Amino acid sequence: MKRSFGVGGAVVLAALVLGTGCSKNVDAAADASASGGDVSEYYPLAVGNSWTYRINGRDDKSVTVEIVKEEAGVFHDNQGGQLSVDGYGLRDPKRYLLRGPLKTGHAWTNVVSVSSTERYSIVQAGAPCQTPAGTFPRCVQVEGRNRVDAKATLVNTMTFAPGVGMVRVEMAVETNGQLVPQTSLELTAWQLRDGAAPPSG
Repeated sequence: MKRSFGVGGAVVLAALVLGTGCSKNVDAAADASASGGDVSEYYPLAVGNSWTYRINGRDDKSVTVEIVKEEAGVFHDNQGGQLSVDGYGLRDPKRYLLRGPLKTGHAWTNVVSVSSTERYSIVQAGAPCQTPAGTFPRCVQVEGRNRVDAKATLVNTMTFAPGVGMVRVEMAVETNGQLVPQTSLELTAWQLRDGAAPPSG
């Protein structure tokens, strides 16, 4: 099965695990005005912003995602990701990765092909998240699920921190009710155009 990453390096990796295909329909049932928070705050988009992640807990294996250009409101990164924010939320060309209102239980669906439907939900909102880059308050954790066949479901969990961006990505395959971890990314450093950077020490 062919898969492709989406959203900036890390999210690019996350969306890859969930599957590929051209987006035919993105569920727009949510009321954009009912946002429980500013989605754009949870993934700062500006040319020059960058995030570095360690892969699978290994300090010797990492990936850096940097936004290198912007075209008509779409931000392109050095890993092939394309992100934008609209009235509903944060998205790549195929799916919404984060949608308001930012509250636990909020869910949405992305139909990425005739045979592939991704189901997303906010499983936790407003809780702190700890990574090698520090501890971040008021994080939003999103779970994306894509059933591959009768036995397996791809599960992608992304954690976003306000004013920082994506701080953790965990990918797993669920078989017979059991989650088998595949890949994880944890933020180790970041740099935003306005000068924000990881806490020292």
